[in-house]
Amino acid sequence: MEDRMIVSIVQCFFIAFGVIVGGTIIGSIGSYLTGEAPLTSMFRIAKGLRIWAIVAAIGGTFDAISNFEKGILDGSTFDIFKQMVIIVSAMGGVKAALLLFEWLLGEEVT
Repeated sequence: MEDRMIVSIVQCFFIAFGVIVGGTIIGSIGSYLTGEAPLTSMFRIAKGLRIWAIVAAIGGTFDAISNFEKGILDGSTFDIFKQMVIIVSAMGGVKAALLLFEWLLGEEVT
């Protein structure tokens, strides 16, 4: 059971990281093709993708809500703990991707 949880944590981290990195790079290519400044749009796109990266990493909001419901109504605290750790892992992936863009572009992404 713990091995499966660790796998889920690592996957959620890198899914969130990949959504931010991939979405930002592809979105900035679109900005370049439309005549906008790609580096400026990278910051805007990365900020806009934060919540969507977390939602994509946890597999959609309904699964998370049903796991919370199962944990509260059935008294299974492990399900609540597991879901919270997965969400924190996805948030870590988002933060790591934003830090990567801060380092590459030299500005703070807020």
